[in-house]
Amino acid sequence: MDMHSFQYGLGGVPFLSDIQTRSISAENPEGVRGGGARALPEDWPQGAPATMLGKGWKVRPLVSIPAGETYTMAAIDGPGMIQQIWCTMDPVGYRDCVLRMYWDDETAPSVEVPLGDFFCCGHNLRTHVSSLPIAVNPSGGFNSYWPMPFGKAARITLENQSTEPSPSFYYQVNYALGDVSADAAYFHAQWRRAMTTRECPEHVILEGVTGKGQYVGTYLAWTQFSDGWWGEGEIKFFIDGDEQYPTICGTGTEDYFGGAWCFGDTYSTAFLGYPLWQREPGCVPEHGLYRWHIMDPIRFDEDLKVTIQALGWWPNGKFEPLTDDIASVAYWYQFDPHGQFPALPPRHERWTR
Repeated sequence: MDMHSFQYGLGGVPFLSDIQTRSISAENPEGVRGGGARALPEDWPQGAPATMLGKGWKVRPLVSIPAGETYTMAAIDGPGMIQQIWCTMDPVGYRDCVLRMYWDDETAPSVEVPLGDFFCCGHNLRTHVSSLPIAVNPSGGFNSYWPMPFGKAARITLENQSTEPSPSFYYQVNYALGDVSADAAYFHAQWRRAMTTRECPEHVILEGVTGKGQYVGTYLAWTQFSDGWWGEGEIKFFIDGDEQYPTICGTGTEDYFGGAWCFGDTYSTAFLGYPLWQREPGCVPEHGLYRWHIMDPIRFDEDLKVTIQALGWWPNGKFEPLTDDIASVAYWYQFDPHGQFPALPPRHERWTR
C-alpha cells in the first residue's frame, strides 16, 4: 500500500483500499475501535443531561481545559493521515488557545497557531468561511480538510493560555491508518504578528524555511490604524536564494486575494476570499483574507521567504507607507526537520479586541 491508496476528492470515492478509518473525540479520546460512547454520566459533569438515559447517550461530548493547561486532542501511532478536524469554542478563546501539531519524533511543533487564526478567524471574531481546506460555518464550527500525513506518530494539542478555564471545547479528529509514501511531505503552519512602520511598511509572513517543500496558503488578519484604502502593497516570494529581488511579485493586496479595485465587498470562494470587513462605528477597520495555493503551489528546493507591503495613497497620488497591525498564518508542506520557529508572542501581545 502506498500514498495512492489515500484517494482524494470525489473521483476517489469508488475506490476501496485496506486503509482503516478512525476518529478521536471527547467521547472516544484514544480513537480505538469500539471505544466511543463508553462514558458514565455520573463520572462527568457534562454527562448530567444523560442521567435519565444512561451510558451511551451523549455523556461526554466536550472537555473543559483549565487555565494554563494543555489538552492533548490526539495522540496517534502511524503511519497514517489526518483527513479532517472539526472543533468549536467561544470566540474569547480564539487567541488565548494555541493549537500545536507534532509529527513523528518532533519536540518542536510543525504547527503553532492561535486556534481562531488557524481557521481564518482572527480578531476573536466568528467569520463565515466557505473554502476548500477551511470552512467556518454558523455559529463558529471550525473545519479543516488539510491532508496531514505522518509516518510514525501524530500529536495535536491545545494550550489554554487564558487566566480562565475554557469550559466548552468540542472537537473531532478524523484520520486513517495506512502506509504513506516516502514522497509525502509534512504539514506546517506558523503565526506571526507585527506592526508595520512608515520607515518599513512591510510584514514578514514567513522566513527561515529551509529544505524542499511547497507553500500552500496565506491567511491575514489585518487591522488598519488609519482610514482610507489600505491594500496597495505587493506580496513577494523570495525563493531558493533570492535576496533583494523576489522571483514572484504580486500587483496589489486585493489582487493576490483574487479581488480587484479595492474589493468593494466581501466574498468567500473555494481557493481565495475576503470574508471579513469589520466597519463598526468608532472602531478601527478590521479585515480577514485567505489565499490557498492548492491549484498553484509555490515550490521551493532550498529556502523560502514571504512578505507583504502595507501601502495606501497620499492625497498627492503617491503611495503612502502605512502603520498597520498585521497577523498572518503561513501554511506549507516540507520534509522535516523544519527550521526553528520564532517564539510565539505571549498572550498579552496577541490581544485583539
